[in-house]
Amino acid sequence: MSETTEKKAVYNPKEVEDHYYEIWEDRGYFEIEGNKNIQEDGKNFAIMMPPPNVTGSLHIGHALTFTLQDIITRYKRMDGYKTLWQPGTDHAGIATQNVVEKQLLAEGTTKEALGREAFLERVWKWKEYSGGTIVHQMRKLGVSPAWSRERFTMDEGLKEAVKEAFVHLYNEGMIVQNNYMVNWCTHDGALSDIEVEHEEVNGKFYHMNYHFADGSGHVTVATTRPETYFGDTAIMVHPEDERYKGIIGKEVILPLTDRKIKIIADEHVDMEFGTGIVKVTPAHDQNDYEVGKRHDLEFITVFDEKGILNEYCGEFTGMERLEARKPIVEKLEAEGYIVKIEDHQHQVGHCYRCKNIVEPYISKQWFVRSEVAKKSIEKTYAGEAQFHPPHWLNSYRAWMDELRDWCISRQLWWGHRIPVFYCDSCDHQWADKHDNPEACPHCASTEIRQDPDVLDTWFSSALWAFSPLGWGNNGKMEGTYNDSDLADFYPNSLLITGFDIMFFWVARMMMMGEHFRGELPFKDIYMHALVRDEHGAKMSKSKGNVIDPLDMVEEHSADIIRFTLAFLAVQGRDIKLGAKNLEQFRNFTNKLYNASNFLQMNVDTFADLKDIEIKTPLGKYMQSRLSRAVEEVRETLETYKFNEAATALYRFVWNEFCDWGIEYSKASKESIAELGAIFKETLKMVSPFMPFISEHLYHKLSGTELESGDSVMVMNFPKEVKADADAEATFAIIEETITAIRRAKVIIDMGNSKIAKAYVKLGTTIDTDVAKPFIQKLAKVEEIEFVDAKVENSVTDVSDNLEVYIPTEEIDLSAIIGKLSKQKEKLEKEIQKLSGMLNNEKFVANAPEQVITENRKALEDAEAKMEKVQNELAGFGA
Repeated sequence: MSETTEKKAVYNPKEVEDHYYEIWEDRGYFEIEGNKNIQEDGKNFAIMMPPPNVTGSLHIGHALTFTLQDIITRYKRMDGYKTLWQPGTDHAGIATQNVVEKQLLAEGTTKEALGREAFLERVWKWKEYSGGTIVHQMRKLGVSPAWSRERFTMDEGLKEAVKEAFVHLYNEGMIVQNNYMVNWCTHDGALSDIEVEHEEVNGKFYHMNYHFADGSGHVTVATTRPETYFGDTAIMVHPEDERYKGIIGKEVILPLTDRKIKIIADEHVDMEFGTGIVKVTPAHDQNDYEVGKRHDLEFITVFDEKGILNEYCGEFTGMERLEARKPIVEKLEAEGYIVKIEDHQHQVGHCYRCKNIVEPYISKQWFVRSEVAKKSIEKTYAGEAQFHPPHWLNSYRAWMDELRDWCISRQLWWGHRIPVFYCDSCDHQWADKHDNPEACPHCASTEIRQDPDVLDTWFSSALWAFSPLGWGNNGKMEGTYNDSDLADFYPNSLLITGFDIMFFWVARMMMMGEHFRGELPFKDIYMHALVRDEHGAKMSKSKGNVIDPLDMVEEHSADIIRFTLAFLAVQGRDIKLGAKNLEQFRNFTNKLYNASNFLQMNVDTFADLKDIEIKTPLGKYMQSRLSRAVEEVRETLETYKFNEAATALYRFVWNEFCDWGIEYSKASKESIAELGAIFKETLKMVSPFMPFISEHLYHKLSGTELESGDSVMVMNFPKEVKADADAEATFAIIEETITAIRRAKVIIDMGNSKIAKAYVKLGTTIDTDVAKPFIQKLAKVEEIEFVDAKVENSVTDVSDNLEVYIPTEEIDLSAIIGKLSKQKEKLEKEIQKLSGMLNNEKFVANAPEQVITENRKALEDAEAKMEKVQNELAGFGA
C-alpha cells in the first residue's frame, strides 16, 4: 500500500479501540500517577464511580453515567490534576440474591436446600461472572478509572469498614433494634421507605357491618383489605362527629368470630370520607399502628413473614393473604356482613425488586436513627454542597425534612452479616468488629451466636466516598490505596449519578460522610436524567426498545456513543436517543478524519502548536477562534454543562475549522502547516470526549505511533491564548462577503460557476490585500474590486456590513428575466385567487378558522415572493 493510499484509508475503530486501550492501561495512564509529568502541586481531583450491581450487565443509563465521569476525569487529568477515579461494583443484596434464587428454581432446587454456606458460594461464582462482564463492558466504552484500585463492596477491606461504621454507630446509640412497623415484602423481607414503589391500582371498597355486642344494631365500616380484619382491635370515629358520639365506648363483635372490640374516638379519622367509621388494625396499617400506641390497643398479627394467615383467621388459616381475599369476601357475603362492594382506585406499595405487594408489618429490625443525618442536612442547606442542576436541592429538602429512621436489616443470606452477637447464657447483646468472638464479654460464656440478618446494601454503599480510600480497613487493603488518599481525595470533588438513586445512595453518603469524616463527601453533585428512546418512551424489555451499549459500540464505535450521549446530556432534561443522533456523530468522526486527510495532502507531518510561531493571517485567525473554543469548552466543563461543551467543540470543528478554515487554506497554502498544528491542538480538546479517534489522528498528523510515542490523554489540555480581534474582524468580513456574492450569483443562475468580476462596497475598514485572495477563491470570482459607491447595471446583495455588485453587461439575462417573468405571472394568479377568497364575505363567514388562517399565511408568503421577484426584475432593468 502506498503512503498516499495509507493516508486516505478509512478509519476503522475496531482496529484502534481495543489496541489503544490496552496500551493506555498497561502504561498506567489511568492511575493517580499516570499523568505525573504534568501534575501541578495542590491540584487533586476525585470522583467515585457509582458501583454497578453484579446482577448482569450494563444498561444505557450506566453508559451515560460512565461517559460523563470519564469526560470530566480525562479533562482534569490533562489539566494537571492528580486524579483518582475510583472504580468498583456493588454486591446488591436483594437483587443479586433474587437472580441466583431464580437460577436455582430453574434447576429445580432452592437456597434452603443448598444451605447458607453453599448458597453463598454459588452467589460468589455469579459475582465473578457478572462483575467480569460489567468490567469488560466498561473497558469497551473507553472509560479510564484507576483499575488497579478496583473494589467490590464485599472485599475484605470494605467489610472491615462496614463493621467499623456499624459498631461505632451502635456504641453511640445511633443504631437501635426494636419492634417497629416496617415495609415488609413476603419474598424479600424488610424494606426501607424508598425501596417501596407506590402505584395506582384498581381495587375495591368493601362495606361491612359490625354488630353491636348488646344486639342493638350495627355500624358499617369500609375497607380495601378485608383479609386483615381478623387483626382489628377497635373501630374508630372522630370525637367531634355528632353522628357517632352516642356509640363511643360501646363494643361490636368482629364478623365471623366471637371476639369483641371497642369503638374509640380519635382525630385521625376523616369525617368526610366513607361512612366516617374506620376499622383499626394496628399490626397491619401504618396509621393504625400509631393509633394503637396512642390508645394502648392490642397488636394482633394475622399472617406470618411469608404472608400465610395464622390461627386468628379461623377456617382461613394456612392460606396466603392475597389468595385468601376472595374466599373471605364470599364467606362474609354469605353470612350477610357485606353491604356493598365499590370500585376504588388507590395507591398500593410494591417491592422495588420483585414487585410483590408490600405489607405494613411489625417486626424486630435494626434502624439507623434519623439524627445521624442532622449535620449533613444543615451543611447541605448552608451551601457546602452544590446540586447540578440546582433544582435537585428542593427534592433533597422534601425528603430530608420528613426523614424517618432507616431500617438497615435485611432477611437475606447474601450481604454484610450484621456484626451483633447474642449470649444465650446471660442474654447480653453487643456489636463486635471481630467475625468470631470467642466468648461473651459480659459472662465469658461461649454459647454465643450472631444475628442472622444482613445489612441493607445501601449501608455499605453509603461509605463509598471514603471506604475505598482506606478508612476503617483494619489493614486489609494493603497495596490498593495510599496513606495520603484520605487527605488527597476526601472530600471527593464531584459525584455524577442518576437522579433515581438520590435518596437510596446520595443522601446516605452525605449522612455517613459527614458523620464519620466531619465534612460532606462532595463539593458538587451532578444528577443526570434518564436515557429514553427516540420517541421519549422509557426503555423496557417488554417494549423492545432497550439499547444495549455494547451493541452500540460494536455497530458504531465507543467514540460515537460517548460524544452522542455528551451532546444530548442537557442538565435536567431526559435524553432521547435514536439512530439519527448516532448518524450525526458518525458524520462528525468522518469530518475529523477527512480534515486530517486534507491537511496531509499538502504537508506530511505537523509540529505541535507550542513549537511553532503563527505568522499567516489565516493561521492567526484560526488560532484565535481555537482560543475562544477552548475558553468555552473549559468553562462549560467546569460547570458540568457537558452538552454545551460538546456543542462548542462540534461547532468549532465542523463550522469553523472544516467549513471555513480548510476552505480558506485553498487560497493560502502557506498556512496549512499552521492549520495542522492548530488541528492537533483541537484533537487534544476532543480527547476527553472521543479518546480513540483523537489519539489516532494526532499520531497520524505527527508521523508517530502510539506504540512508541506519548499519548494525548496525558498531554496538557489546551489553554486559551489572547484572542486576535483584528484577525477575527477581518475574516468575519471575508466570510460575509463570500456569502453575499454566493447569494447574488444564485439570482443569475451562476451559483456554482466562476464569474469574471464582483465589486464590494464595505461599511468598515479591513486589509483588502489580505481579504482578496480568500474572497476570489471561495466565491469563485476572477477579480474582486473594492469600491466606495454603488455600481449601476448589476445584481446586488446587501448584508449587515457591506454590499456586493455583480455587473450584468456581459451576462445574457434573457433566460433569467424570462424565468422571473413566469414566476411573477404565476404569483400574480395565486395572489389574485387568494385575495378573492379572503375578500369574499360569504367564504370568510363559512370557512373553518384554520382554513382562513392558512389562506392568509399563503397570501403573505406569495406577496413576499412577488416583492422579491419584482426587485430582481428591476435590477435587471426589466
